[in-house]
Amino acid sequence: MERQAAQARTAGQALLSIGQVLAHLTPEFPDLSSSKLRFLEERGLVAPARTASGYRKFSPGDVERLRIILAMQRDHYLPLKVIRAYLDDLDAGLSPVIPGASTASGPSMLATGRRFKKADLLREAGASNALLQDAVSASLIIPAEVYGEDSLGVLKALVELQKCGIEPRHLRGFRAAADRELGLIESALVPIVRRNEVSGRAQAAELAREIAGQLEVVRESLIRSAIGRLIP
Repeated sequence: MERQAAQARTAGQALLSIGQVLAHLTPEFPDLSSSKLRFLEERGLVAPARTASGYRKFSPGDVERLRIILAMQRDHYLPLKVIRAYLDDLDAGLSPVIPGASTASGPSMLATGRRFKKADLLREAGASNALLQDAVSASLIIPAEVYGEDSLGVLKALVELQKCGIEPRHLRGFRAAADRELGLIESALVPIVRRNEVSGRAQAAELAREIAGQLEVVRESLIRSAIGRLIP
């Protein structure tokens, strides 16, 4: 049924091969590969049509759907089950909010995929150059020629924390904690990597997102409990 629906959507439209889709999307998503596209199809997030010979053919709608999926992964680090639920709402004619996105800050990250030069980053965050340098020194932000939405979010948070007397140097332990969590994620990925399957990299990336999300749940719960003890 899903395949028939995909074929109906592509009627009368110019279709693209998997190589053409990669050429279209890799400038925006350099890590995209044919195995990643096949993995997303296996997970039911996109359903390209097939020729009589079995070759995948992607419609413009399929390409836009892939752009949404890849942008949600890149800009929001969301697991596929969350992205699938969002797409299901879109398919149902709803206007879902992107999980984890702020609706009060203008255009969403998904729509823009914004990147910032240093001056633009400081202006958007309302931060001083000194605060950014302190964040880099504390390993909270990685120095770069162009910064992404994650860096903007961290810098905005640091601006607010600074108002409460919390400086980047007070958060140095966050990098060590993140590295420990990364070690847990890496150990969980070993069995997938060892299988050396074509879609192994995409599966590993998805599992990493799932684990990171669960670790975030645990972390938030611990902080809420600690606050409860602090302010009974």
